[in-house]
Amino acid sequence: MDIRYAANARDAKHYDTRQLREEFLIESLFKPNEVVLVYSHVDRMITGSACPASETLSLAAGKKLGVDYFLERREMVVLNLGDRGTVEADKEYALDRYDALYIGMGTKNVSFKGVGAKFYLLSCPAHAAHPTTLVTLDMAVKAHLGSKKEANERTINKYLDPSVVSTCQLAMGMTVLEEGCVWNTMPGHTHDRRMEVYLYLDLPEDAFVAHLMGEPGETRHIIVRDGQAVISPSWSIHSGVGTCAYRFIWGMCGENQTYSDMDAVAMKDLY
Repeated sequence: MDIRYAANARDAKHYDTRQLREEFLIESLFKPNEVVLVYSHVDRMITGSACPASETLSLAAGKKLGVDYFLERREMVVLNLGDRGTVEADKEYALDRYDALYIGMGTKNVSFKGVGAKFYLLSCPAHAAHPTTLVTLDMAVKAHLGSKKEANERTINKYLDPSVVSTCQLAMGMTVLEEGCVWNTMPGHTHDRRMEVYLYLDLPEDAFVAHLMGEPGETRHIIVRDGQAVISPSWSIHSGVGTCAYRFIWGMCGENQTYSDMDAVAMKDLY
């Protein structure tokens, strides 16, 4: 498990490109026959993947969590980005592409199987047990935002939304940009009460997203390729502009689950 410690905004403004990438970018997810986990001390979010190309993969706690099993004191969501696969969460659930499985605290046995399945994982601490629930793309709450004129027309699919499934603090969704649109989450915002992770998808090999981060008056950028993720502390904006249309998975945890609880940043206040 890769450990990332929380970075102070005063320090991060002095990071060079290498340091920014080491602290905030998750470059190597989705390795065949491996469970990859990155533990961030920002709200103790774990970002990971499981790709059971030819064998069943199990989720283990390990010494770094200090518990007997992974979800002893945590909740998590699994989103399948590949072919049909199966997740065992004390019982088996079949997930097609873009199906998600919320797994509640106290679930002891979690494993993954399915040739071609590509599971994305997000997990954070929990204080109560909620039922394990399968959430399909059709069940997700839809919000259509932006415009072609502003190059940011997009559909937000809220999978882990209080109106869809009960969780302790975990929220997750998928935003899909329309063809010809490249901007996400602009005008920008922060939410001091929650951190967020973005996973960027559907980018051709020669394409990228310039992910904007940092305090509004001290912005920086990270070049992000297909299948890579960025950790955003609560003090940082999280926006991006791509060389083509793409989709991204966003996951949050923190003090509340109110999607609209954000501190908007006016265009004139970005530097």
